[in-house]
Amino acid sequence: MRIIPAIDLHDGKCVRLLKGDFDAVTEYSADPAAVGEQFSALAVEDLHIVDLDGARTGRQDNRHTVTAIAAASGLRVQLGGGIRSREDVAAWLDAGVSRCVVGSMAINAPQTVAAWIAEFGTDAIVLALDVRLDAEANPILTTHGWTESAGTPLWECLDAYPAGCHVLCTDVSRDGAMAGPNFELYVEILNRYPTLQLQASGGVRDIDDLELLRELGVPAAITGRALLDGRITAEEVASFPRSA
Repeated sequence: MRIIPAIDLHDGKCVRLLKGDFDAVTEYSADPAAVGEQFSALAVEDLHIVDLDGARTGRQDNRHTVTAIAAASGLRVQLGGGIRSREDVAAWLDAGVSRCVVGSMAINAPQTVAAWIAEFGTDAIVLALDVRLDAEANPILTTHGWTESAGTPLWECLDAYPAGCHVLCTDVSRDGAMAGPNFELYVEILNRYPTLQLQASGGVRDIDDLELLRELGVPAAITGRALLDGRITAEEVASFPRSA
């Protein structure tokens, strides 16, 4: 299983939100590029960057900051937040981003995003399918930086995409809360869609969580706060393979 460190950008700073709430922001660094360089010392090959401002506005206002982080880290970057057109995807890939993470469009316009996957390849696009559980524990998709409910079940969306896609799934209620990942959700995803290149995200607390995700067969896991807080050490990261 690959470990993918995460940097969330807000107002040009490295931050973490609690459960996707922009009113519950913890600032970690005013120099996100330095955080990217710090992560480059880990035994990892990938870096996940979320432009939180872009997710809300659909604009690419943090372009300079993203390119600075990518240059400082030297890692393969997957970028999400406000990527809502073919032109956005093409521009970021041309700028050296390895994968574009597509959220709201993946939910609202699956045929369009499926066409992007066909054009650019399955390795160029990651579907960011963020969910909140309803009263019956069904995963319901959210959009626009987790601020709106799409009212669509996760399974209905996944059915629209080809096998082997990269899918990043976050249980928003776990993100930044240090409550542990939603293991049951990931097991159900893999049981339903065994060929998905699943990336678990949200709630990772420590190396034990990562080891359990690996045992469950999850191909990759994203962690931000646990690394930033030092709850997961460089030595622990090195116990996982760099790629899978």
